[in-house]
Amino acid sequence: IGAAKLVVVVAIFLLTFYVISQVFEIKMDANLGHIFARSALDAAARSTKPPRYKCGISKACPEKHFAFKMASGAANVVGPKICVEDNVLMSGVKNNVGRGINVALVNGKTGESLDTKFFDMWGGDVAPFIEFLKSIQDGTIVLMGTYDDGATKLNEEARKLIGELGSTYITNLGFRDNWVFCGGKGIKTKSPFEQHIKNNKDTNKYEGWPEVVEMEGCIPQKQD
Repeated sequence: IGAAKLVVVVAIFLLTFYVISQVFEIKMDANLGHIFARSALDAAARSTKPPRYKCGISKACPEKHFAFKMASGAANVVGPKICVEDNVLMSGVKNNVGRGINVALVNGKTGESLDTKFFDMWGGDVAPFIEFLKSIQDGTIVLMGTYDDGATKLNEEARKLIGELGSTYITNLGFRDNWVFCGGKGIKTKSPFEQHIKNNKDTNKYEGWPEVVEMEGCIPQKQD
């Protein structure tokens, strides 16, 4: 009788073990299936994710054009940002921006950065800015963005020199207006790349300052 009971116990144990192992394997298969399904979905999501273009612009630039994106400062808190060909030339993170007009110069043939400077047009002197503008070489791409106030110290000569770079709105740039501009030395026409928002207490986004202005586009490469 004892031997018979032992056989029954062993049989039950083996049966139980078999059932548990079958269930475990099924669960394992289900988990593996879930993992593979998720991998497939992730791969599909990656393949349908929209491509990223240089400087994060909305579409790719044609051949022989340089991609750019820029933004003015936000009030007197966040500095402007200028990016060309996926290179951030000026930003608060790079710690090379300041109150006034921020300027980045780019080689019109290669798209390489030549210089970055900012000129305080509230508490500074316009004379160094004028000398800088006069020193820009023909064929240079010029990108400008305001931060805090970019107009108080601007005089007629400085505005005229910026106008010769292709700016339309520089004559109307006023106290704490937000403005971004991309032009060039030796340009024969007015630049299509310019945005301007007036400082107006009735429409300002921030107390005392208008909203940030942003702009992106494709600058034609200078041809010989």
